[in-house]
This record gives sequence, C-alpha cells and structure tokens, in this order.
Amino acid sequence: MILTLLIGALAFATPRGIAISRLLPAAPALAASMWPVLPTILLGGFCALIMLGLGLVYSDLGTPYTAAAIAAVTLAAAYASHVRLRREETLLQIRLVADTAQQVLFRPLPSHLGGIEIESLYVAAQAQARIGGDFYEAAETPHGVRLLLGDVRGKGLSAVGAASALISCFREAAHDEPDLTSVIRRLETSIGRHSAAHPSQDLPERFATALLVEIPRGGGHVTLLNCGHPPPLLVHRGETYVLEPSEPSPPLNLAALVQDNYRTDTVPFAPGDQLLLYTDGVTETRDHGGEFFPLQDWMREQNPAVASPHGLLSRLHQDLLRFSGGRLNDDIAALAVRYPRSDPVEAGQ
Repeated sequence: MILTLLIGALAFATPRGIAISRLLPAAPALAASMWPVLPTILLGGFCALIMLGLGLVYSDLGTPYTAAAIAAVTLAAAYASHVRLRREETLLQIRLVADTAQQVLFRPLPSHLGGIEIESLYVAAQAQARIGGDFYEAAETPHGVRLLLGDVRGKGLSAVGAASALISCFREAAHDEPDLTSVIRRLETSIGRHSAAHPSQDLPERFATALLVEIPRGGGHVTLLNCGHPPPLLVHRGETYVLEPSEPSPPLNLAALVQDNYRTDTVPFAPGDQLLLYTDGVTETRDHGGEFFPLQDWMREQNPAVASPHGLLSRLHQDLLRFSGGRLNDDIAALAVRYPRSDPVEAGQ
C-alpha cells in the first residue's frame, strides 16, 4: 500500500515523460508474496483507480495500456497468492506431523530418573526437518537406569525409520533383558529386520552406531557398551576422562560382516560426577577456519559441581552455535547425566 501511494504521488509530481505510473502493476505483484487473495485484488483495483485519476489529468499517459497491465498482473498475483497460501497450509500440516513424530520418537525426559539427574539435547541440522537420524532414549528399569544414544548412517526418511525402529526396540528390551549385551543383540535384530522390510539402494551401507549405558540403583559405577560410537566423556572427581572402549564392538547391522563380539566396560561413577553422551555432530562442528569443535577441552572448562545437566547442554548448544557461526551442518544429539550430591554444596544450588 505504501509503495502504491508513493508511486501515485511521484506520478502526479513528476513530468509526464518519466512515466512513473508504469510501475503501478508492480504493487499487486509484490503483495502476492505477503497478502491473501482478496487484499491483493483490492490493491490492484486501487492501482487501477490511481491510473484512471492520472488519465484525467494527463491525457497522453497511455492509460488503457497501463490499466490493462494492472488488471493482468493483479489476476496473476491473485492466483500466485492462492497457490502460496495452499503451500503454506500444506507445509504447516507437514510440520505438525513432524512435531508429532518428534514427540513420539524423542519423548521429553524427566529431570530425575532413578535418582540420577538427566537432560537431553536434540538439534536437527535442517530446522524444517525437525527430526533426523540421531536418536536417544532413557528408561528406569529393574536393572537400573539404562540409556541409549546413537546415529543412523544417512539422512531422510530411511534414517528416521531406522531410528524409530531402534528406539521402539530399546523401550522393550531395556526392561526385559538382564544385561547390555542382550539389549544390543535385540537392537541388532531390530535394525536387521527393518532394513530387510524396507530395502533401498543404500541397504549395504545402512547401519547405526550406538552407545548403551547402565547405571545401577545407588550408583557407584556405570557400565558402557560402545558400538562404533564416539566415546562419552566422564567428569570424575574433577578430572575429565575419555571413555574409549577397551575392545571395539561392531556398529548395528554390521555384526554379520565382522566378528559379533560385544564387550562392556565398567567405570566409577561417584556423587557429583557427570557423564556426557553425544553424537558426532558435536565433535564434527567446524568453525570458519575448518577447525573441529574442541569438545574435550570445552568439557574440562566446565565445573560439574555447579553445572546441572540442563545448564551443561544449554551452554554446549550456545557454544556450538557461536563456534560454527550459527550454522550446524549435522544433526546433534546429546545426553548429560549427573549423580547428584547429598552434601550442603549440592543443596545450595
């Protein structure tokens, strides 16, 4: 509207030879990108009225031609506005479905689970996608708190489907199986069945890295089973440790190609200790110079005595965005777990 009034005012104020009035058809064309159909048509009619007014003042402006151009552009703009609104409605429905799928796949975790403080972080590389191939889950079971974090190779619906199959399997197996080795075998069977039921061109490459963690009731230690996943970080009594597996285990859906040998590791987990699980989207975040995010050094700078899991992951997210200049090129998933203290230091937080 402002553009229309400005063009009309300039058309009245400038010499006839400049022909500013010929810009009037641009107003409804621009309005189609923002306005609904009816306001776009009304704006086109208003432009036609301005042109008719100019024709009464200046008889040699070519009013019929410009008015015809305004009418044609207005009709085209009205149709474009209609198409845009239909696409926006479709996109809104898709986003609602994606949000629902995300809530099913990544249910909000409680802040406390089995006496353990826990927090999750999930960031899709593409905001429109909402969900991707990274996945996580946590469950309080008769065997203690069990955690799952993983990353399906690839992107798109095939990766989301594989992640969904693994999460659904874990939610059952975590309660039923007596140890992490049995749980991982269930997950191996699940992704194998999913891949067989949904074949694709990249089937030989479809696999998932996974990290399983078990924290027994009362804490004291954690048991880990790492299937080709980036090693978690443990802050134990103020020191940061990289928990590399003592013996590598194959990623999920590759056990048939390599030796099917799963090995667990047990490390201390005392009150005040903090455990960070993450996908490779964290460590592969790059700055403008191509340098990777220094996660280990970053973790050493944090103070687990005052950094809650929620605060730790919030700071991690902010620092990743700052480090990458606001551009994250891969999905990111992380879980932070802390064994809470019972001393006055913890009570005062």
